[in-house]
Amino acid sequence: MTKEAPSTTSNINNLLEVMAKLRSPEGGCPWDLEQDYRTIAPYTIEEAYEVADAIEKDDMAALKDELGDLLFQAVFHAQMAKEAGLFTFDDVVNAITDKMIRRHPHVFGDAEMRDAEQQTDAWEQQKTEERAAKGHVSLLDDVPAGLPGLTRAVKLQKRAASVGFDWTNAKDVLAKISEETAELTEAVALEDPDKIEDEFGDLLFVLANLSRHLKVDPEAALRRTNEKFLRRFQHIEKQVAHSDRELGSVSLDEMEDLWREAKKTDRRT
Repeated sequence: MTKEAPSTTSNINNLLEVMAKLRSPEGGCPWDLEQDYRTIAPYTIEEAYEVADAIEKDDMAALKDELGDLLFQAVFHAQMAKEAGLFTFDDVVNAITDKMIRRHPHVFGDAEMRDAEQQTDAWEQQKTEERAAKGHVSLLDDVPAGLPGLTRAVKLQKRAASVGFDWTNAKDVLAKISEETAELTEAVALEDPDKIEDEFGDLLFVLANLSRHLKVDPEAALRRTNEKFLRRFQHIEKQVAHSDRELGSVSLDEMEDLWREAKKTDRRT
């Protein structure tokens, strides 16, 4: 007997029905049934990155698909919570709807905002009040530990800056980078692995702070450089292949020449 699939019409209830069926003890999917919040979390993070990748590539067809995959992750977590009697998908939707209304009093209330900067300040004030209501002791309590390192560094620094704990300008941060670079150089000379890791982390942390002062997203900047490196290295591979040689047989000087050639033709440089 053929099992009937849920309707594919545009309705969130159909997706919820699919998820419930996948998690059903009777006729569900064994893999889906074995999962919990922790095992699914890495997939949720991965899907968020794939959304960002589609945006970076300006691939709207991929973005549509990746947004669907990310939505499915939210539905998956909500289904597990429903099974445990904790909350439902409707509760998730209601919570975010209420939060957006609460955080936009200039749209849904009587408050007036003249510009985006004012709105950002009001948003941060609202979040501060919400943190206090939740009983957070430290200003930094709810900065997620699972964020990528550079992103978390920026959020920690931004939160601290909200109460005045910050450098005045980018020049001060650049001076600190020189100081941290010197300390890393000293650690390398001492050949102390623990010290090297510690000082390297300090340098990355200050670089993240510089990105904030320069209004640059460090993760986006690094992704851009990764793609640039990818394009240029693939140029080296292509040229070496055209010469009927193996990449490992090419000298570093030759690869450097090809790298410089790639830089000249790289329009995104």
